[in-house]
Amino acid sequence: MAPLGLLLVLLLAAASAPLAQPQTRDITLDGRLTLIDLYPPPRPTAVAIVFAHGFMRSRATFAEHAAAMAADGVLAAVPDLPYATDSRKNARALADLVGQLRAGALGPPVQRVVLVGFSAGGLAALLAAGTPGVVGYVGLDAFDRPGGVGLDAARTLTTPARTLRAPSSFCNAYGISTPWIGALKALESDRVIDGATHCDFESPTDRICQLFCGRADPARQAIVRQALQQAVRDWLLTPATVFTAAAADPH
Repeated sequence: MAPLGLLLVLLLAAASAPLAQPQTRDITLDGRLTLIDLYPPPRPTAVAIVFAHGFMRSRATFAEHAAAMAADGVLAAVPDLPYATDSRKNARALADLVGQLRAGALGPPVQRVVLVGFSAGGLAALLAAGTPGVVGYVGLDAFDRPGGVGLDAARTLTTPARTLRAPSSFCNAYGISTPWIGALKALESDRVIDGATHCDFESPTDRICQLFCGRADPARQAIVRQALQQAVRDWLLTPATVFTAAAADPH
């Protein structure tokens, strides 16, 4: 079977299984009350992945990715970003969330965190990726502000980074974050997914995104999920991390 066909089969098989249900709670981030969905793994862990959604989107657009990461053994946290358009303030909110995770405010203390951001959330996550405890950044068809706010941050970031992108289009501001690729000091990989639309990086996406940005394809969404799972394995599920998590489990 062709690799793309195999990815589609795996995605459809996963879709047939019931998704893990998140624990939804109130949380204050950067002084603002918002909501967060927490997807706990089957066993206690000291590692987490945090997702930052795109402009005018919500935590619901990462539900399937988050559930898959939790099934793989990490705590997945998906907040509603508290600011509609201010990426710097949303970066502060993400840094606040990382601090709360490390302090044990949302469960057992977390030692290592990966930040994942889509579109405008990709910019906020990049700006927060130097926060203590963050060991990796994944940008999903990320957006930058005119003037290069993200480019300036990329030039100084030393946290390991990976990026996945769609071809240039209106919805990713015609590849406005492309200059990050040459600026990120610890860039491990960059991939442009052939034929991808902006909506392929959400899971689930919705009709509104697809109306403006093009149809999502399950096979391309599977490519994104596979890349996220690989980042989790490489950055979070190391032997030392697994040992730490096992030590936290009295059973």
